[in-house]
Amino acid sequence: MNALPSITVRLDERAVSLPAGATLAQLLDAEHREPVAVATALNGRFVPRDARAATALRDGDVVLFFQPIVGG
Repeated sequence: MNALPSITVRLDERAVSLPAGATLAQLLDAEHREPVAVATALNGRFVPRDARAATALRDGDVVLFFQPIVGG
């Protein structure tokens, strides 16, 4: 029996294994994070909330969750 392909990404300085083809939105869900309560960056680039579901992760990607900045 073959294992499903997986990838490993770095999330906030730790390794996280995910199924191959996982998206940034799926990572948020797997980490039990509220999408509106966190901002995201992938490989040093900000990813808007509405782009997370279409942002596929690749093996070795670096993801950062951080507090959104509000104000004016």
